[in-house]
Amino acid sequence: MAEFRIVDLDIPESCNVILGYSHFIKTVEDLNEIIRTHIPAAKYALAFSEASGERLVRFEGNDGVLVKWAQEAIKALAAGHTFVIVLRNAYPIQVLNAIKNCQEVGRIFAATANPLSVLTFSTPRGWGIAGVADGYSPLGVEDDEHKNKRKQLLRDIGYKS
Repeated sequence: MAEFRIVDLDIPESCNVILGYSHFIKTVEDLNEIIRTHIPAAKYALAFSEASGERLVRFEGNDGVLVKWAQEAIKALAAGHTFVIVLRNAYPIQVLNAIKNCQEVGRIFAATANPLSVLTFSTPRGWGIAGVADGYSPLGVEDDEHKNKRKQLLRDIGYKS
């Protein structure tokens, strides 16, 4: 009988995370290269949960605090072939397409700065990820004032002109 549990990832302040699935140990080096070449000024870390062989948490990064967080997050999830990236001074939008196009990456579960809850399930061989809850439920529908604020924010942070 499968067991289900929710793992809450408390994202460090002023950070974003990308949570995904990948199939090969080469993922660590390839994702590290993607982050370094797309956003060289970012502070970041990534951890990958190896699902065969030595079954180690593989990791890279340039910020010790973020490296520790990524390692602890991936250990808490305990799901094989899962990776987590934590970014500071950067946004997922800056690397998400490159990560999706990485030949080892099979799925992105979340890319967010919101509180993240991950639904995991057990099998006789270990844990897997069933899905995520990203942030909170909606409280209403935007009106014209909200639309204008949304559009202005995108221009203020440089994503629209």
